[in-house]
Amino acid sequence: MSWYRPLGRTGVHVSPLTLGAMNFGSQFGTDRDEAARIVGTALDAGVNVIDTADVYSNGESEEIVGHAIKGRRDDVVLASKFHGRLGEDVNRGGNSRRWAARAVEESLRRLGTDHLDLYQVHRPDPDTDVEETLGALSDLVRAGKIRYYGTSTFEPHQVLEAQYLARAGGLVAPSTEQAPYSMLARGVERALLPVAEQFRLGVLTWSPLAGGWLSGRWRRGEVVPSSGRAGIMATRHDQSTPANVLKRDAAERLLDLAESAGLSLVDLSLAWVLRHPAVTSVIVGPRTTQQLTGQLSAPTLTLDDDLLDAVDEIVPPGVTLNPADAGYAPPSLTDPARRRRPAPPA
Repeated sequence: MSWYRPLGRTGVHVSPLTLGAMNFGSQFGTDRDEAARIVGTALDAGVNVIDTADVYSNGESEEIVGHAIKGRRDDVVLASKFHGRLGEDVNRGGNSRRWAARAVEESLRRLGTDHLDLYQVHRPDPDTDVEETLGALSDLVRAGKIRYYGTSTFEPHQVLEAQYLARAGGLVAPSTEQAPYSMLARGVERALLPVAEQFRLGVLTWSPLAGGWLSGRWRRGEVVPSSGRAGIMATRHDQSTPANVLKRDAAERLLDLAESAGLSLVDLSLAWVLRHPAVTSVIVGPRTTQQLTGQLSAPTLTLDDDLLDAVDEIVPPGVTLNPADAGYAPPSLTDPARRRRPAPPA
């Protein structure tokens, strides 16, 4: 890895690629031995950030990461996340102080470490007061359980709210945001990334290959078998839906563009995300060591303006072709009652 970037205003420097561990474990199939090889290869190449979450394979991903970094913990900026429900207990999830305090202890145990470098709120929680969550995470920073904390897939106004409430209340403010961003999902360009720049937040972006749509396998006239993800996340991966038909057409055109520039579509996709001035590091989620090694050169690539302009013609700035790729739909969209005034009395 040829250079490192400041993680917002933390003073920590991180690699332009982050190793994402969502695929580690039984849910998506990367076993412990292959995961250990992936982690070792990444660290040897200069990748110094590993990102996981407690819900990935129901905690198994964290256990695998913890085992893989034994002896190299000090080389790793270790990040995890909480929010998703774990188990039947109604309180084992969300963004409450009660769950944050318990969830971090469980993550530390699985990871085999006494602290996390970055702890992230995996999604917004409309049932929890924001100051409750900020206060809990500030206390975890002061207790030494975590060094910094951030948010993931928050709306721009929620990122703003967290910054202002933390500063007004004498709390530790979030240092990072983890956002979905790819050539097929550009919605964060409208407001989220400008807000992150305004507050000097570190930005880790997820799904740069749009869940595999930008892997290069979508070629004109060829039938691509449905992946296992279609059964888990149909809205993002069912090839028959209108939004995903749009994605396939765009992916085919982007593949043509990449090949005309002498690049793989994977390289174009990763290098393109890294060109945005607000982006600190892009999370890659390889299932195999071979996939990882095919991604390591992306930060060294230079994309000229003509190529970037051609991408804009295929998917305009600020446009996400499938709303499901935004990663979070707020209650204002999912609850019809929040969008409709009550009918007047008869």
